[in-house]
Amino acid sequence: MEKAVLINQTSVMSFRLTGLSTNPKVQMAIFFIFLIFYVLTLVGNILIVVTIIHDHRLHTPMYFFLSNLSFIDVCHSTVTVPKMLSDTFSEEKLISFDDCVVQIFFLHLFACTEIFLLTVMAYDRYVAICKPLRYMTIMNWKVCMVLGGAMWTAGTIHSISFTSLTIKLPYCGPNELDSFFCDVPQVIELACTDTRITEILVVSNSGMISMVCFVIIVVSYAVILVSLRQQISDGKRKALSTCAAHLTVVTLFLGHCIFIYSRPAISLPEDKIVSAFFTAITPLLNPIIYTFRNEDMKSALKKLIRRKEGKEK
Repeated sequence: MEKAVLINQTSVMSFRLTGLSTNPKVQMAIFFIFLIFYVLTLVGNILIVVTIIHDHRLHTPMYFFLSNLSFIDVCHSTVTVPKMLSDTFSEEKLISFDDCVVQIFFLHLFACTEIFLLTVMAYDRYVAICKPLRYMTIMNWKVCMVLGGAMWTAGTIHSISFTSLTIKLPYCGPNELDSFFCDVPQVIELACTDTRITEILVVSNSGMISMVCFVIIVVSYAVILVSLRQQISDGKRKALSTCAAHLTVVTLFLGHCIFIYSRPAISLPEDKIVSAFFTAITPLLNPIIYTFRNEDMKSALKKLIRRKEGKEK
């Protein structure tokens, strides 16, 4: 009975997104900039996945997790950027309630899974650098598959719980979201009921996951840095390069999650800038960081290109 009442109270059939700007010239500039970012994200991350699949030398735990990261970044960017690009040419920028819910589900599925993946990658680097002789014993393929399945399962459970929290709330107006995509904090802010408990659950769930994983990652790299003091200079340089790349991605990605989900559902002017960076620019960093800074990836990529050129001839 209570469920039926909530459904009747939800009279909002769609939400109106404010977008990143209302200025036509600024909107057009945003469209071309983010279109370039999106295309580069797709090409770069798909190229990483294809290269890892085709080169047997890269069939190691590190590159298995890297291919997962690239796949997630493609999906994560696709959840929000195409809608934002199409809204550039729309005055109303509407998104239906159902589409909004779907966007929230997949946004949190890929974002949460990536948080767990970055944590697993930090553990993988810890084992590789601090326990190199036991690396393939500890990080065998069975362990990699279990960790991969666990992070996707945890991401799915988290996403279902967040989507359920959002759906259960009644929405009876207004329907304007001060963003360019649907996310839990902005949507629940429009609910016509007391959302304090929901906000507490959001902070305790997403905020806590982001903070705990960030601390685990920082501790892992602190232990790695201490261990590197005892290694020779060449090995130290390569390990530091890998760790620096990973920490760059972690800081930018988790920085957004901590900023957005570790506080009450209140819209701030900085939210749009942080979210734009999070959805469009951060997914592009993987191809740049892991390809241009990684000799193994560059070598495998050149080999793949030569192979394709040879087939064409």
